[in-house]
Amino acid sequence: MNDASRRRVGIVQSLVLEFERHRLPRLLRLKDKVDRGEAINDVDFEFLCNEVKDASLTMHLIVSYPELQDFCLEMAHLCKEICDEAVENEKKRSSLAT
Repeated sequence: MNDASRRRVGIVQSLVLEFERHRLPRLLRLKDKVDRGEAINDVDFEFLCNEVKDASLTMHLIVSYPELQDFCLEMAHLCKEICDEAVENEKKRSSLAT
């Protein structure tokens, strides 16, 4: 394996490892929260906004690292699911309050 290949593998491994250790557990906790019909708080909302922003920023990596395509798409899909459910939960809470 040449230096460029090692660097490429290292970058992909670093991104995936950081996601698995830090971001995914929090995203899954948020998913569980909205699945239970709970509202997300401001801290959760800010985290989710940052994840969506980061997901859009990393989509350019697909060009250089096509093996990340499924990974990036799954991350974006998970964030979208959480956002959609959070919005639905807020709508339900608003309709109950009125």
